[in-house]
This record gives sequence, C-alpha cells and structure tokens, in this order.
Amino acid sequence: MTARRILIIDDEADVREIAKVSLEITKNWEVTTAASGEEGAALAATYHPDAILLDVVMPQVDGLATLVKLGENTQTCHIPVILLTATLRLATQQSFVAAGARAVLVKPFDPGLLGGQIETALGWQ
Repeated sequence: MTARRILIIDDEADVREIAKVSLEITKNWEVTTAASGEEGAALAATYHPDAILLDVVMPQVDGLATLVKLGENTQTCHIPVILLTATLRLATQQSFVAAGARAVLVKPFDPGLLGGQIETALGWQ
C-alpha cells in the first residue's frame, strides 16, 4: 500500500511542523504543508492529498472559506477535510460539519495521537 498523502493548512509554522513531523514519524505518511487558505487550496488541486488538515482561524481566508473553496473545485471536492480549532463549541462543530468537514479536532493536539485520530475520523483502519 502506498503511503497516505496529507496536506496541512495552518498559518502557524510551529503547528505545521509539529503535525508534519508527527505524521511522518508515527504513520510514515507523506506530508505537505501550506501557510494560508489560498496556498492550501491551490496546492490541494495539484498535490491530490488523501486528506487535508485545515486550521479554522487564519488571517485573510479562514478555514471555513477555504473549506467552501475546496468543495467548489471539482479537483478537490472529494478530498476529506478535518478541521483543527482551538475553540470548540457544539454549535460551531455542527456548522463545520454542515459546511463539509469530515471531523473537527481540537488544538492543541497530541502529536503522538494525531495520526490515529485522523485514521479514526476517516475510517482508515
């Protein structure tokens, strides 16, 4: 089986790096990162990841706007998106799922558990 390809879109460099290294080490996945929603949406169309980890709170284009943009593009609409957020209220979580997110993970995440949480959320076991 080929390694899973993951795209991490987060404006915080340290969060991108921690998630990238953790998924590469714990799951041996191929991970690419983007620092903005625009960069991430463009990268998703060419990189064709198996899943996208998307930060909700970002400057300019936030996670929700990026999620909508990914859903409108025929090259990216099939890619499952998991949102990362530091603020989680049930109503917010429901609106994220309604917008097309497959799951919502809370920051700060445990780097050792992140890969397993992604697998569980997407039914990759």
